[in-house]
Amino acid sequence: MFNLGIIGFGGMAEYHFKSLKEYERIHIKGVFDVNPERCKFAQDNGLKAYGSKEELFSDPEIDIILVATTNEVHKELLIEAMRAGKHVISEKPVTLTSSELEEVIAASKEYKRVFTIDQNRRTNRDFILMKRNVEEGLLGDVYSIESRVEGSRGMPTGWRTIKRLGGGMMVDWGVHLIDQIMYMIDQKVTNVFCKMYYIEYSEVEDNFRLTLTFESGLTAHIEVATNNYILHPRWYVLGKKGTLQIDNWDCNGKIVRCIDKESVWEDEIIYTKAGPTKTMAPRNANSTEEIILSEPLEVVDNLTVVYDQLLDAIEGKAPLKITPQQALRVIKVMEAAFVSSETSSAINVEI
Repeated sequence: MFNLGIIGFGGMAEYHFKSLKEYERIHIKGVFDVNPERCKFAQDNGLKAYGSKEELFSDPEIDIILVATTNEVHKELLIEAMRAGKHVISEKPVTLTSSELEEVIAASKEYKRVFTIDQNRRTNRDFILMKRNVEEGLLGDVYSIESRVEGSRGMPTGWRTIKRLGGGMMVDWGVHLIDQIMYMIDQKVTNVFCKMYYIEYSEVEDNFRLTLTFESGLTAHIEVATNNYILHPRWYVLGKKGTLQIDNWDCNGKIVRCIDKESVWEDEIIYTKAGPTKTMAPRNANSTEEIILSEPLEVVDNLTVVYDQLLDAIEGKAPLKITPQQALRVIKVMEAAFVSSETSSAINVEI
């Protein structure tokens, strides 16, 4: 069993604490937080409250450090922990810039420490359901994937509204959705176009629309919105032979597949609500089939998956599955997205 120390015992770290209570490979020994109330909360729950980060990092019984502070100090804490001989796991986003992450990667090599990132949404069941059906070829060649996370209550207040602390929806939710897409699609990103909106806050974006183009021409459209009172589907995927829609996190959805292309056009014009048209004419009911989708309950979707791959790498059983190099690509895409929004232009890249 490995001993884990946590620096930054806020909401996400508390989620780690609760998720790992029954996990047999990790023992959470203690925490350090600059907020005395959070230290008291830790003590009330049986954890040691360290008096400083130096005391935490110098504890010889601690094997791994979880960095779950606000985003702007991740780099320095990750490097300091590795210098102290600890393996590290960082909350996302791992750093705010690609150059910062390159420094952390260099430190992990210098100090020979294993370093991973909590990109836990790779095991979300809605994502796995979409990915499986695409990879099984049920839609034919896929050319467009749309991924959305939406709400109507605005952006949470606090550090998320402050740019220097790593606020805004791109680094809060965008990092997860971009990671899912880039984990799934084994191609370079060649073009990035992004529009960011500042609905409630002038300093950070609370909504964005991002389009990535990959080498094959496949596009991924990613949206995060906090002002939507009618929600889009969570996933909407177009292939040459069918369409997939997953409505929500409960994985309610369906695939409609083409059986007969109905490519022979009749001479007469079809009259519809859209007016006289051939393009929008209704299909023959027997020309498609519908497949109802359901939640893949056998998929393990919790933090133990992230820790398993970290511990397996530390023990030499298997290479990391969530690598710093993968995170570096995601951050470079986010950097291009900010440039795109600031310049109102598409950015050609090779990421």
